[in-house]
Amino acid sequence: MPKAILFDLDGTLSDTVDLILDSYDHAVFEVLGRHSDREAHRHWIGRPLWDTFATLYGEEAAKPMVEIYDKWNMEMTPKLAKPFPGVHELLAELQEAGYRLGVVTAKRIHAAQLTVDSVGLGDVIQIAASASDTEIHKPNPEPLLKGAEVLGVDPADCVYVGDAVTDIQAAQAAQMIPIAVTWGAATEAELAAAGPAAIAHTAAELGVVLRQTT
Repeated sequence: MPKAILFDLDGTLSDTVDLILDSYDHAVFEVLGRHSDREAHRHWIGRPLWDTFATLYGEEAAKPMVEIYDKWNMEMTPKLAKPFPGVHELLAELQEAGYRLGVVTAKRIHAAQLTVDSVGLGDVIQIAASASDTEIHKPNPEPLLKGAEVLGVDPADCVYVGDAVTDIQAAQAAQMIPIAVTWGAATEAELAAAGPAAIAHTAAELGVVLRQTT
């Protein structure tokens, strides 16, 4: 029976998908003088910034884009990041029930902690693994395995909850139970095709799914 529940951050616990897309667009416009393709960038949410920018625009453009993105995103996060309805209550219930809870995110630690604090979740969940903790990132299982290590549990005793296909793939590779939520970056069809153990449409439904799974 699972002892720990790990969560992706952006699009799963925090309503920040639009903020991320706006941050991508700001960085691309500042460096290249044109707007980004929001749908193309949406599929890169959950991956490290360098990988995203280097793949889409080349390594020469990637360095200034990462710096501009990071600065603008950090400035805007306290203003624009929002909690998803019911998430704080759900995490508090899970915490009270004795589950170990942690965030595993492709964000670097300073940005991840700012996001958690900005959406008011700092009292109910900790950052278990960020992009600052591993050299390889989702969909590779290494970040999730690091998160399980930090929480002191075996990966087989973990659930991982995420809103992106890479979250599901990483959980499967880590031998964790993958659960998808539909209020983030990926469509329900994209998530279903990845083969999660369950799909939740609201925080309340996620609570039911987690109780049935654990």
